[in-house]
Order: sequence, then C-alpha cells, then structure tokens
Amino acid sequence: MRPDPHPYRADAPSVFDEVRRRSMFAYLDGIVAEKGLNELVLDVHGVGYSMTCSATTLAAAPANGEKMKVYTYLSVKEDGVDLFGFATREEKRMFQRLTGVSGIGPKSAVSILGSMPLRDLTLAIVTGDTTALSRAPGVGKKTAQRISLELKETLSKEDIPSMPVGGNVITAADMAEDAVTEAIAALQALGYTASEATGAVAKIKKPGAHADEMIKLD
Repeated sequence: MRPDPHPYRADAPSVFDEVRRRSMFAYLDGIVAEKGLNELVLDVHGVGYSMTCSATTLAAAPANGEKMKVYTYLSVKEDGVDLFGFATREEKRMFQRLTGVSGIGPKSAVSILGSMPLRDLTLAIVTGDTTALSRAPGVGKKTAQRISLELKETLSKEDIPSMPVGGNVITAADMAEDAVTEAIAALQALGYTASEATGAVAKIKKPGAHADEMIKLD
C-alpha cells in the first residue's frame, strides 16, 4: 500500500488533540520574571511561561528574581491555548471544580478565586451564601446559586475540615465536620458573615464539640 500523500486529512487527529494528550505537567518550578494584572511570567531554565493567575496567587508570589513553584492547568480550545497558574494545589483543585460548573469558564473561575480567600469561598459554596459569591465580578445571583448547588456536596466533606483560618486548622480530630458546618450556618443566621462565622468556630479547640457549644460565644 502506498503512503497517503495527504496525511493531514479532515479525519486525522488535530494538533489540539496532540497538545491535550501531551500536556500533562502538573507544575512549573522557576524564577518569577514578571508580575502584572492577572498575569505571572515564570522563567524555567531560560523559557518564560506566561500564565493567568488569580489575585490570590499574585499576592502570594514572591518578588521578581525569587523562586516559586506554580501549579498549572493548560486550557486547550480550538481558538487557542491558555496556561493558568496557582500558588497551591487547593486553589488549582477549586479552579477545576469551578470550571466544571455549567456556564463557568476558566477566566470566570480565576475571577471568583481572586474575590475572597479560598476558605471563605469554600464556606460560601457549602452554606449557599450567594451574596458572598455574587461579589465576584461577572457572577450574578443565579450563577452563584448554580455554583453552590453543583459543588456544595463535594466540598462539604472534602475541603472544609482541614483548611486553615488565620493560622488555625480545623481537622476531624478537633470537631466533627457536620458540627462545624452546622455551627457556621447557625452563626450566619444570626447575622455573622461567612468570614466572621468561620473565624469564630476556628477558635474553638474542644475535641468533639457540638454545634450548640461552638455558637456559645461571648
């Protein structure tokens, strides 16, 4: 059989399919070369990688010339390729979850991540705090409701117990995760913001504390 004289047939795999298959790197470790509005350039062995980052990641980035490890996500579409960077695995994981929500693209997810600390964002999703979620640029009430509806069950069990709040860490050994969520929701019902409720609950150090004990605050 003679070789196909036209190897680039319409039914052949596209260059984007090949990029998707090969682009599996999880992070880049290099030197911060530039920082701009929603952009970070990382020099890795003389190659500058430009990536879109949230305000949270940019705030955590060191000064130009300093080393930084950035967790990455490559978004490949027919009209181009975009690289996104994150200061932590947790932020990258939240980005991936947000982009899994109907109507939330990568740029919107970055905007949401930069609108509040990751802990507060997680709690806003779990407790259905659409007011907090709506503070992110481009996120209306309906979108906020959809984010909470599609993600809260996953986040409530996996993310809240071990995420830091002001230097403190809530773990399963300190208090049951259901009690934590219940206490935070109760405090919000009393008028506390998500951030205030979270900080108050984080101060409780009694092992096995119940929700009613957590909300007895002076």
